Amino acid sequence: MPHHTLAQTYAQRSEQPDLTPLATYLLRLVHIKRTNLCVSADVYTTNDLLRLAEEVGDHICVLKTHADTIGDFGDKTIRGLNEISRRKKFLVFEDRKFLDIGNTVQQQYLGGPLTIVRWASIINANILPGPAIITALSQAAQKAIAAHNTSALDHLGPPPFARSLLLLAQMSSAGNFFTPEYTAESVRLARENKDFVIGFIAQQSLNEKPEDNFITMTPGVQLSAGGDGLGQQYNTPAKVIGENGNDIIVVGRGITEAKDRKAAALEYRRQGWQAYKDRVKMMRKAGTLNR
Repeated sequence: MPHHTLAQTYAQRSEQPDLTPLATYLLRLVHIKRTNLCVSADVYTTNDLLRLAEEVGDHICVLKTHADTIGDFGDKTIRGLNEISRRKKFLVFEDRKFLDIGNTVQQQYLGGPLTIVRWASIINANILPGPAIITALSQAAQKAIAAHNTSALDHLGPPPFARSLLLLAQMSSAGNFFTPEYTAESVRLARENKDFVIGFIAQQSLNEKPEDNFITMTPGVQLSAGGDGLGQQYNTPAKVIGENGNDIIVVGRGITEAKDRKAAALEYRRQGWQAYKDRVKMMRKAGTLNR
């Protein structure tokens, strides 16, 4: 039996209990803005990053960054990202893939030259170090939230000053070593930490239990299926959203290397949203027929 979230709108899912404030905000943002597109900012300078954010910001719900590849990352980068994301209404997701002991990931999150907790609403982590990595990142986030908190969601409004985690449960690269057992453990730990974990980086929806309402972001998306010769495997928005039941498509080079990045973002947005509408319609029709 398909999971009930596959037939629900983003708005309906945002009203379910046990969501973090940030998960609620993101689902409402996707619904109101009518976009399930996340752009992966595969650029290497602050100016290029901010220029990309300006070009595609109206068409995305999330901007995924790799701060350690921005050669001149600093306060200018942070101020610019904060200003553009608030003005154009999208969240920032730092694709840090935390993977270390608790004390180390706390320092990587809170301090160093990147101070990720200051500007990224969403981060991700690998569970190979064990469940303590979730606890450590959650504690670090709570320190930042306690120091600077604001209210949320007045006619959507600005995002709450909250921080959330995606677990890296599956990968899109060929020959990766993420076993079904690893994925299952990721889901188990997510269920035990729903006050901080909002979902997964995965290739398919991992909602199975009736109470599951995790958000799945899926990289490796292009307008036509294929690969890049370096292990990356691409699927279409229709496959990722429509067939695999995921929530947000993550697109990198398909947009960042396009001649007209704004037009490319608009097309991915259109296809991602259409795949979502078609899936909900199909699942509701199937549910009616099965009654």
